[in-house]
Amino acid sequence: MPIDVRPRRSVLYMPGSNARALEKARALDADGLIFDLEDAVAPDAKPAARLAVVAAVSSGGYGRRELILRVNALGTKWGEDDFAAAARMPIDGVLLPKVESVETVRQAEAMLVAGGAGDGLAIWCMMETPRGILRAAEIAGASPRIAGLVMGTSDLANDLHARPTSDRLPLLTSLGLCVLAARACDLAILDGVHLDLADDEGFARSCRQGRELGFDGKTLIHPKTIAPANAAFAPSAEEVAVRSWPVPSFFASTAAPGSTAPLASVTTPEMVPVAWARATAGSARSSASTAAAFVRFDPLRMCFLLCRTRTFTWKWRGPRWE
Repeated sequence: MPIDVRPRRSVLYMPGSNARALEKARALDADGLIFDLEDAVAPDAKPAARLAVVAAVSSGGYGRRELILRVNALGTKWGEDDFAAAARMPIDGVLLPKVESVETVRQAEAMLVAGGAGDGLAIWCMMETPRGILRAAEIAGASPRIAGLVMGTSDLANDLHARPTSDRLPLLTSLGLCVLAARACDLAILDGVHLDLADDEGFARSCRQGRELGFDGKTLIHPKTIAPANAAFAPSAEEVAVRSWPVPSFFASTAAPGSTAPLASVTTPEMVPVAWARATAGSARSSASTAAAFVRFDPLRMCFLLCRTRTFTWKWRGPRWE
């Protein structure tokens, strides 16, 4: 399912068992809502939460917000009923928890189709386990229904036995791999939640980092974080007004083969080789800083790792490889 330009700056988790929250969400300034039947709901409250979410969504009033239902896994005793309900609900997507294989996606799709889901019902995948991260590219391309990936950074950090750090350094490789997988398959991707609601500075830092890495927006657990997330992931006035994009000369078709000239700029919009150039005033994505960080970090690291599995070496010489 090709990526669209709808804003996803702020996507708020809503506990399905919290009737007050379901009502309040109709007036919140979030770009999207994830009605949660999984982690946010106690086991004995899950059937009632499912009924509450069905009733709330069916009654409408959520405007143009993107509506996504996080279901329980098919292997649980609530999974089949969650999928059956999701197939009939007026929502935009279904979020699968702890996706670790292509088969999980295909089983979920089969359940939705069997339940009568229309072609427009998208599948989103939670990326929150080491096995899932290592298979991110396969998962992202598992079905045309997939619209995006959602990072589950809290569970992932626990599984990695990683210690919390302000720069999220233990998670950077996982974040980068998932961004690569999403962009390779033309999908959206949302950054994980920030759990410390008293840490406003840390939340802002996490948003800045997520945007620089290339995320479309951030998943949230409290309404107080909606406004700062919207501000962090919104395009700046300069980005909205831009009409041409600077591109390094080695991306241009006119670059001389083997050239070692310093990076130059061209201003032909058609030459911009990044999906973010499609962002408009109504979207939440940025382009220039994202592209710079993306080219600088993950491709270089991945090439380095690849070389370590072979007998050759490489050197970076300006705009060309040796």
